[in-house]
Amino acid sequence: MPKTLLLFWRNNSYLRPMLPTKNIGILAHVDAGKTTLTENFLFLSGQTRQKGSVDDGSAITDSMSVEQQRGISVRSTAVIIPWKDQIVNVLDTPGHVDFFSEVERVLRVLDGAIVVLSAVEGVQAHTVTLVNILQEMGIPFIFFVNKMDRDGASFESVLEAVQKDFGIHLLPINCPIDEGTGQVSIVDFWNESHKYSELKNQIIEHIVTYDDDLLERFLEEQPLAGKIILEQGLKRVFDGVLIPVLVGSAKNSLGVEALLDAVVSYLPSPKQDMSLPFSALVYKVEHHKLHGRLAHIRVFDGQIKSKDTVFLPRIQETKNIGVTKKVRLDKLEDVSGLVAGDIGIITGVSDIYAGDVLGAAGRIPPPTVLQNPVMAVQVIPKNMQDYHALRQALQILDSEDPSLALKWYKESQEFHLKIVGPMQTEILENQILERFGILARFEEPTIIYKERPLTKAEGFVRYWMPKPCWAIMTFLIEPGELGSGVVYESKVRTSDVHKKYQNEIERTIPRALKQGIKGWEVTDLKITLIQGEDHEVHSRPGDFILATPMGILRGLEASGTEFLEPVLDFKIKAPEEMLGKVASDLTRMRARFGSPSFAAGYFSLDGVVPAATSLGYSIQLSSMTSGKGRLVFRFRGYEPCLDNEGVVRSYHGVCPLDEAKWILHQRGAYKADERER
Repeated sequence: MPKTLLLFWRNNSYLRPMLPTKNIGILAHVDAGKTTLTENFLFLSGQTRQKGSVDDGSAITDSMSVEQQRGISVRSTAVIIPWKDQIVNVLDTPGHVDFFSEVERVLRVLDGAIVVLSAVEGVQAHTVTLVNILQEMGIPFIFFVNKMDRDGASFESVLEAVQKDFGIHLLPINCPIDEGTGQVSIVDFWNESHKYSELKNQIIEHIVTYDDDLLERFLEEQPLAGKIILEQGLKRVFDGVLIPVLVGSAKNSLGVEALLDAVVSYLPSPKQDMSLPFSALVYKVEHHKLHGRLAHIRVFDGQIKSKDTVFLPRIQETKNIGVTKKVRLDKLEDVSGLVAGDIGIITGVSDIYAGDVLGAAGRIPPPTVLQNPVMAVQVIPKNMQDYHALRQALQILDSEDPSLALKWYKESQEFHLKIVGPMQTEILENQILERFGILARFEEPTIIYKERPLTKAEGFVRYWMPKPCWAIMTFLIEPGELGSGVVYESKVRTSDVHKKYQNEIERTIPRALKQGIKGWEVTDLKITLIQGEDHEVHSRPGDFILATPMGILRGLEASGTEFLEPVLDFKIKAPEEMLGKVASDLTRMRARFGSPSFAAGYFSLDGVVPAATSLGYSIQLSSMTSGKGRLVFRFRGYEPCLDNEGVVRSYHGVCPLDEAKWILHQRGAYKADERER
């Protein structure tokens, strides 16, 4: 290891001196070899004495027992790789689509990425989603074609598929010889002696179009040295026009060193300005028996030291932090501070959540949603004596993954979570048992519907008995455009309803819309307070908090509501002979789709399909096409569906439409300063 890096590790201060740092994610479809590649990085950089294995459960980045047992990654893990006088923070991410919320948060902290492809399976469904979002977010990346030793591996087929599927141009850096065998070796792609002359000519034709002198020499059929073409190609890499491609076999440690060299050479380092106001993103939260809640953060600007204070915009409060730490392998190490560009940990903030912004928003990328949870599941303790312990366990899990959106219905003693897919419930059940010692079971998941008002209607409420209380309001309820969310406006003068009471009305509306007359969250509507009255003596803020849900639900009852169901954009690619069967399936699933396109014996089809009818179709398509079909989903939003296509569920707790029970239940239950996170 270079002397500067040895000094880096021996010096416990990460503030000075500072080595160039970059934060790189490893992304791939499940089982493409991400974790094995990370283990190679650790070994090659001298961080471990032997490579961990996914197969035998010894991988450093798969520390959870369920990860070791199943051989998959469930949580993202960061490791520090010193290489060529740089520090590369490598974030290994889950490959299974059910854990994509973890990937979504990691994407926001990356300077660049490695997209791992299998040389046998090529471009798989999840790969398409990952590459598309990297392009949308403008994150530079490198392709690594793994498993070149496997039977059926094909370098050229993978490159051809990548270029066709994504419409991007590639710059191979190296390539395999004797691919698909145990004797595979890796050579420089631009070596004149190798066999990929036709592929090389296609790439040269593209590269020379960016340089007039080279183009003229190419047209005149003058010889062009591979070194010169590579230099020009790398210029286009830095311009974002070409994507580097490297090959290897992580299992056999083949091509890994070249990939690390490419990471430090071709992927960007972040701007490191410690003079700017502190700005960071919490991309992961975990709980430690000794240190409590650990917030894994990426610092974008400024710096933070142990015992500093930090501003949390979500709750508009300033908090004292404990200590700053970094993770080296599986050990926490105290450091004097974290600076711009760093990945690290802060402790001591009890109400911090994954996805929180700390300090100024600065250069932090906005959140992106790829796989919105469209199913809800109820969690039940097998022993009711564990009810309160289960609540605490679920609250911890919810802080670690806010996409779970835990709902605790106290009256019916029910816990509900949102999930992307069924594997999540298996993993959650394992975590609840392993981490908290609680046996729990999960009911069958149900699709999460929403409601929207059908017509204009008014909801009147008069809460003035038993004294002291006084809140009189009339709400106008109107349907809004799809995707418009909730729009609120007050046309009532503050002389009729005091400003402080109007503030409570506005704050209470989101809570009032959590359950509509069909039992689902109400959205895409406009609510206008058109009349109101308070009382100088009898009115209290709590009166308006109590009365608002009554008025809103009465308005929704008068207007009626329609179901909104989650729908997904889809892209299908499958053999031509399967078109009729697939089209029939899609019609049965109530999908909308256009005309297919055809190429090389395959058809491609795009469209929109309800989530309720398409669950599990990816597995079905793969089975009936013998693995040759590919289905990519992306959450689109919510659209109306017929009443017989939705599911009415009962109101959890006391419904505001049951006026007498609601008043008895709510008096004193809500406080004026009660807030949801």
